[in-house]
This record gives sequence, C-alpha cells and structure tokens, in this order.
Amino acid sequence: MHHADKDFDADAFYEALADTVEARKVTWKAVSGVTGVSSTTLTRMAQGRSPDAASQAALAAWAGLNPADFVKLPGKRPSQEPLAAALTLLRADPKLKPEAVTALEAIVRTAYNQLRKDNK
Repeated sequence: MHHADKDFDADAFYEALADTVEARKVTWKAVSGVTGVSSTTLTRMAQGRSPDAASQAALAAWAGLNPADFVKLPGKRPSQEPLAAALTLLRADPKLKPEAVTALEAIVRTAYNQLRKDNK
C-alpha cells in the first residue's frame, strides 16, 4: 500500500517554517500558541517527523505555505521554475531596497546555476 506521507518532505517543510519563525522574529512557543500546535509536535518536526494533518494545515496557514509544494512525486514538476519563484519572492520583499534585491538576484542566480544537477 502506498502512503502519501512518505512522499512528504517533512525536513523541507520544517526548514520553511523555521525560516518564517526567524524572519518574523517570533519564538516557537509563540507559534505553538497562535496555531494550537503542541510544542511536542514542533519538537518532533525538528527531528524530521511529519506532523499530523491538522497540525500541518495550521502551520501552513500561519506561515503562508502550500503543503503540496513539499510533496515529492515521480514526474511531478513545480508549477513555477524554482529560480523564478525564489527571485519573485525576493523582488516582492518590502524590507529590501532595490539595490539589495539586485545584489541578491545576482548571488542566487549564480549559485543556483553553478549547483544545479544539470550544470555541465
């Protein structure tokens, strides 16, 4: 029997949450309070375990994440190219000055192109 949660990248989901916690300058305790997700669940997630569906939904809603973006299925392509998605998000960040966006775009684009699997 095939289980969908085995294709869920719990580590990537947790890292995206951690990035959101850091960017918003909040504590994990505050996240627990706002979302209703227990600190035990958050600790298990930090150890690589997948959250239950209700916790995943609450955390995704709080962080503005789409859980489907963390499901890895054979042949599934992202709806948007990853580099384009990353650069779009950087451009939309109101905390960055235009010259900072330009510098980050150059850094991210260069690193991405150097490190991608099909780079020859």
